[in-house]
Amino acid sequence: MLAFLANAALVVVPFLVVLTFIVTIHELGHFLVARACGIAVDRFSIGFGRTIVAVRDRWGVEWRLAWLPLGGYVRFAGDENAASVPDEDDLESLRARIVAREGAGAEKRYFAFKPLWQRALVVVAGPAANFLLSIALFAVLFMAVGEQVTQGPISQVQPGSAAARAGFRAGDQVIAADGHKLRGFEDLKSYVVYRDGVPIDFSVLRAGSLIHLTATPTRQQLDNGFGGVEPGGLLGVSPPQKLPTVVRYDPITAVGLGVRRTWATAETTGYYVGRMLTGGVSPKGLHGPIGTAALSGQLVNAAISAAPGDPPTQFQNVLINLANFCALISVSLGMVNLLPIPILDGGHLLFYAWEGVVRRPLSAGIQAAGYRVGLALVVCLMLFANVNDLHLQKVFHYFGALFS
Repeated sequence: MLAFLANAALVVVPFLVVLTFIVTIHELGHFLVARACGIAVDRFSIGFGRTIVAVRDRWGVEWRLAWLPLGGYVRFAGDENAASVPDEDDLESLRARIVAREGAGAEKRYFAFKPLWQRALVVVAGPAANFLLSIALFAVLFMAVGEQVTQGPISQVQPGSAAARAGFRAGDQVIAADGHKLRGFEDLKSYVVYRDGVPIDFSVLRAGSLIHLTATPTRQQLDNGFGGVEPGGLLGVSPPQKLPTVVRYDPITAVGLGVRRTWATAETTGYYVGRMLTGGVSPKGLHGPIGTAALSGQLVNAAISAAPGDPPTQFQNVLINLANFCALISVSLGMVNLLPIPILDGGHLLFYAWEGVVRRPLSAGIQAAGYRVGLALVVCLMLFANVNDLHLQKVFHYFGALFS
């Protein structure tokens, strides 16, 4: 029983720490830009549910720590509408209440009465904070830990593979894929894995000359890191015979690489989701909190196993793995929040776009309907993703065996 609880803690605790940290940074982005625009804020909460401790600062903001560590939220003063975009009737009613309570001109401190560009900036600030967090974490890792780079020509081409059919030879050095520069064999693998069945234009250095080869990676069953296997692209080349080197970078270069890694992660995520929507890959590749928690547990276990009997090194390895994991999840959270779905930040921006074109906000009824549809879409998506994760973790198989 104690062993089970310890293993559960290794899965749940890292996931909750990472999730709460990322969501708090997201909400802090909203908060800081709102304060810069002079918007009144009632509360900034880390966690949900019953309050553990709360303090109020000199600007009237309640800083609150709650008992359920599943993220957090920021609540603007007067934010009573579910979609946070009142219609004209709501605005006039809200203005009258504020003026009666606080005096003429007080409504200018409230989010709903700020210029459209300021409201849009506050909304964008949440996802932007996630992208900045990813850049910062990647940059710190590039400086402090470095990255493993395996450079040099490929050592072998597997017979009958996609690379062999495209004309690759041992001794070729792949320097770019579809115009994307590859710093080493690691970049090549990560680019190919999401492009099974998709022709890729490779820039190859052969005997001092630059040539172009087009190869279509074959679909293979690969370990997905979530306790199962999924289809992925395989080119069929072996890495250089040189041992990988660990390269650390100066701060300026590290920040530039952090931006590049964040952009590449966002680009790959968007590309993969696009293929999923068009049927290019199975939607079973979609994962939710259960799969994410399982992966965080695997990362912690791998970090501990890499340094048996050495707690300081184990702790360092855990921090490195979770920092990289946090950066990747932060990019995903930023992208998801920009989807044009009511209830998400992208949905608010969609409402603002309408308001900017027609010079008035949508009616409260349409906003409320959009909010309900958006909530239903998000819930259905989460349920589908969690069912995928339960299948991967063999939960249904386990319970089926109990009753068979």
